[in-house]
Amino acid sequence: MKTNVITLLFALFVFAACEGPQGPPGEDGINILGQTFERTVNFQYNSSNGLLEALVAIPNNVEVWESDAILVYRLDGVYNGADIWGLIPQSYFLENGRIIQYVYNHTFFDVLLMIDGNFDLLTLSPAYTQNQTFRFVVVPSEFVISSGVDITNYEAVMNALNL
Repeated sequence: MKTNVITLLFALFVFAACEGPQGPPGEDGINILGQTFERTVNFQYNSSNGLLEALVAIPNNVEVWESDAILVYRLDGVYNGADIWGLIPQSYFLENGRIIQYVYNHTFFDVLLMIDGNFDLLTLSPAYTQNQTFRFVVVPSEFVISSGVDITNYEAVMNALNL
């Protein structure tokens, strides 16, 4: 028993007294970085489904994983020199009971923007279909799960992603 205690004390002394040069610094932790890009599009009529569509390719310099979310905001106008962005889907109630809605779906390489409505969309004013500007915000899945940010609030999303 006495030998075991002496061996244990010796081992503790040896390991506690070991010193050497400091090792190289480790890599930084994972940063959750969102990315964003903008496109101005013109919608085209798709006769097979009756929707107006615009396909937007994700730029090569924007990395999107299949698990990431993409939020799409439409430029609604400018107020006091600041852009006003609205998260889509977004509905507009027009005259005579006509309704349109901007919607989208995405993969990790493109985003399909669509306008749906309760009337013949070929009669929709170009004010809703031409030169429409959208901002695309790629949100890493870890951020969506852990942040609790209100994704309907454009400024809150941009601040939370440090964009």
